Amino acid sequence: MPNTPPGGLGHVPVAVYACATGTSAVCAAELRARHYADARHWHVAGAWTDDDPAAALDTRPGWSAITSALSTGLIRGIVVAGASHVAADAAHFAALGVLIRDRGGFFLTEAAPGPRHRTPGQHERRRALLDAAVGWSPRDHFAPGIAP
Repeated sequence: MPNTPPGGLGHVPVAVYACATGTSAVCAAELRARHYADARHWHVAGAWTDDDPAAALDTRPGWSAITSALSTGLIRGIVVAGASHVAADAAHFAALGVLIRDRGGFFLTEAAPGPRHRTPGQHERRRALLDAAVGWSPRDHFAPGIAP
């Protein structure tokens, strides 16, 4: 299995997997997963696709090739564009992640960026701070005749 050399930087070989009906959906999913891997400086050792999301995962030829590559050490991780490419629900996706970790790899999904996390009342607090800061000057807080 390729490892990072001691005392140096190495690459992490990953596989990209997509399963969707339609060529354009598969290409878009693969591209998103590749961008995710590239942003982390992971080496994409290969991309595998399947075109039947309704088929059982263990009967898909692309997924079988990925698990084989993981078992032989060709890759260390699997990146998918979304959990729906490999699992019907979150519990199945989590169980699949555990199975892959048991084989010595990692498994994750590139989730589409969602809304940024906002705390309750955050917008109102920011607005109040902005309103309070309008027209504020550090010179206004010094006593008359005392220069900063």
